[in-house]
Amino acid sequence: MGMTARVRAPEFRGRGWLNTGGRTLTLADVRGKIVILDFWTFCCINCLHVLDELRPLEEKYGDVLVVIGVHSPKFEHERDPDALAAAVERYGVHHPVLDDPELITWQQYAAKAWPTLSVIDPEGYVVASMAGEGHAEGLSRLIDELIATHEAKGTLRRGDGPYVPPAEPTTALRFPGKALPLGGGTVLVSDSARHSLVELAADGETVVRRIGSGERGRADGSAATARFSEPQGLCRLPTHVAEIAGYDVVVADTVNHLLRGVRLATGEVTTVAGSGRQWRSTVDDRPHDALAVDLSSPWDLAWYDDRVIVAMAGIHQLWWFDPVKRTAGVYAGTTVEALRDGPLPDVWLAQPSGLSVSTDGRRLWVADSETSALRYVEDHVLHTAVGQGLFDFGHVDGPADQALFQHPLGVCALPDGSVLVADTYNGAVRRYDPATALVSTVVDGLAEPSDVVRTDDGGVLVVESAAHRVTRLAPGALSAAGASTVNGTRHRTERPPTDLAAGELTLDVIFEPPPGQKLDSSFGPPTRLEVSASPPELLLDGAGVGPELSRRLVLSDQVTTGVLQVVAQAATCDAEAEHPACHLTRQDWGVPVRITPNGVRRLPLVLRGLDR
Repeated sequence: MGMTARVRAPEFRGRGWLNTGGRTLTLADVRGKIVILDFWTFCCINCLHVLDELRPLEEKYGDVLVVIGVHSPKFEHERDPDALAAAVERYGVHHPVLDDPELITWQQYAAKAWPTLSVIDPEGYVVASMAGEGHAEGLSRLIDELIATHEAKGTLRRGDGPYVPPAEPTTALRFPGKALPLGGGTVLVSDSARHSLVELAADGETVVRRIGSGERGRADGSAATARFSEPQGLCRLPTHVAEIAGYDVVVADTVNHLLRGVRLATGEVTTVAGSGRQWRSTVDDRPHDALAVDLSSPWDLAWYDDRVIVAMAGIHQLWWFDPVKRTAGVYAGTTVEALRDGPLPDVWLAQPSGLSVSTDGRRLWVADSETSALRYVEDHVLHTAVGQGLFDFGHVDGPADQALFQHPLGVCALPDGSVLVADTYNGAVRRYDPATALVSTVVDGLAEPSDVVRTDDGGVLVVESAAHRVTRLAPGALSAAGASTVNGTRHRTERPPTDLAAGELTLDVIFEPPPGQKLDSSFGPPTRLEVSASPPELLLDGAGVGPELSRRLVLSDQVTTGVLQVVAQAATCDAEAEHPACHLTRQDWGVPVRITPNGVRRLPLVLRGLDR
């Protein structure tokens, strides 16, 4: 299948624009440029990976390429224009962004997954679309082809694009992520958007020292010269382990896909786990050399089960890291993004982003952000305390089986057995009490709280990320009298459902290898498809894993709505090279479906290519 289909790009439509100096962009403004539309939502870790993949392309092809982010929100909070503006700064988005809260442009370009990329040529035609991450290499080759074609035709226009940078902010912290009390009153904070760590005095404001140069990068060395890229979680090692390891604190260096070690006495930084490559492999249960293994957006850390447990947000798993043996491996999860409890190898998580260990050391609490859930590990089994699934969220207190969060990023176990949750997109700190199975609101009106930690004196600090500060909870807030009950709105992600007919359905995942690549079968079948449904009764036949990208499914006529969960991947390698590089393209789709008599009997999903 070639790139011959002539599909005219639909006009951009949305609520407004960011990073354009107030200007409204049209297709006519970018005629003559190669345009990549990046359909993203700021909660989604795979979307954040794509932002990182696009950065080198934006630098390399700056005079011919225009990247436009089309922000298509999943959560209610993401519809807030101020929250979107904050996210654009937080994640270093240096291109125009179209605010599309009603998903108008998303629907016009037939996007069905976050993230989706659509490529528009200089004449205004859509020439490729692709879902998921891992497309940088293929995009680079496609851009080279388009440059050659349109330079020859005289339709390529070189020069500056429409991006206008916003003013530089001046606060001491910028989108801090996580906090770690160090004893003696000071607290270490990951200053994520400034790519460094900051030690604050007991007042929570005075900067004692900064570890890291403040420039995005990857470099070990002294506190002044070391570099991080959007660091998040922090974990203090037990003293005896720190003495052997040679460092005191482990840092989740999220965008670098690394764990870093920090020696507190000197501020010296070393890399302790991760190759720096993003994980695109197959799940195994073996220990790996920590410095050789690929990680994916580690987001938080906790000392549990005699090792560091890592919330590996990028692949919906928990990992472990042993600082003494210098090994690492998978602790829980299969990489499927969904909610399923049970024995650790078989569970499903969805972007776990916060960890905290109970005072007695028995439970590991997990803030599972994309399912808006509070979950815990005990005796090698994962349980869900609060949370319904990927598409149910809100601000509702009361019995845990009915309570709702909205994309929580932090969790803090208290001595009485209860748990505080940084309920990020509700702007609240919530409390779950296992003794009563009740959820209450401790404080609201916060600006995207991303972590909650206990101090040595029994106080509670909240990292108020979008307010660029660390705040202390009032002492009375944690008493039963200090908590309130919110009966807020229940939300479901209302993406337009796909109308399907009951009975036989052909699922086609469309994948065309990028220019210069071919399918790679050197490690077995080059493609893999996994299908499941929520509720499971929706799917009478066709569930499970297989190597084919086209499959016959049978849908029940007894279920009217549900979600088809499809995970597809394709392995490719360079076609002509003497030492070919290998690539893995992968995407999860949660496709909301409605069963109707007039529904279609074919569901095409584009992993890469153009569905004609």
